Amino acid sequence: MFNQLLGLFSNDIGIDLGTANTLVYVKDKGIVLREPSVVAVHTGSRKVLAVGDEAKKMLGRTPGNITAIRPMKDGVIADFDITEAMLRYFIKKVHNNSKIVSPRVVVAIPSGITEVEKRAVKESATHAGAREVITILEPMAAALGVGLPVDEPAANMIVDIGGGTTEIAIISLSGIVFSKSIRVAPRVVIAIPSGITEVEKRAVKESAQHAGARDVLTIVEPMAAAIVEAVRAALERCPPELSADLVDRGFVMAGGGSLIRGIDKLLSEKTGLPVTVSDDPLSAVANGTGVFLNNIDELYRVAADF
Repeated sequence: MFNQLLGLFSNDIGIDLGTANTLVYVKDKGIVLREPSVVAVHTGSRKVLAVGDEAKKMLGRTPGNITAIRPMKDGVIADFDITEAMLRYFIKKVHNNSKIVSPRVVVAIPSGITEVEKRAVKESATHAGAREVITILEPMAAALGVGLPVDEPAANMIVDIGGGTTEIAIISLSGIVFSKSIRVAPRVVIAIPSGITEVEKRAVKESAQHAGARDVLTIVEPMAAAIVEAVRAALERCPPELSADLVDRGFVMAGGGSLIRGIDKLLSEKTGLPVTVSDDPLSAVANGTGVFLNNIDELYRVAADF
């Protein structure tokens, strides 16, 4: 009863807890927060001094007694206490710093996460004030966020290139048939600013277009090779009927890495599959948590906890 009463004072939220940036989706409001996954702490006491945008401003500019750190590494928690503090700050911020906050929280997690790492995410969100924590695998969230018909009896493939991991999955009948989490991503993804506007997004694309071919290949080739290998493995391991679907449908790209000029054509050439870049790749995972929240009774089976 107490938890139900607390829930009346807060909206359920979805969190894309990324290595580079954290996005928060509030039910019935959409994405309301995009900030760097950065926390500034006092070196001695580890007291949190700033989070998100304010903390990022301190990177490289802090005196000796202040350290600006990223508590997430390769899409998972590297520093439990600091991640908890960061989550608490973001949860309160989207609820206007209300002291009576106990939302149900959906957190997207990498498909290659261990049970220990998943438990750390859930405990961190619980300690940060969530009354209930549900986890959903990032590729499933991304697929929902870009509008793929995950409940159909046909294959849908998503390739989500984030700041810490690249997530690849084949989805059919609301389940993941095959998934691969590659803990490598292009450095250019880290450089994409939080709160990016459509104008800034075009600027990212244009800057990549003006980069030398050698520079772009240096950034993209190692990651592209790993993605191609994973896609080929997926095609080999999934049933022939699903592989046949993918020959026609190909796969959809999401995440900041999909903004790199030419990466869709490169992957299409290397895999032999059609490749489509989603309309809003930076928001795919966060939007997917929102789709899950808004249709939780129908989509409960796609959660990583069931």
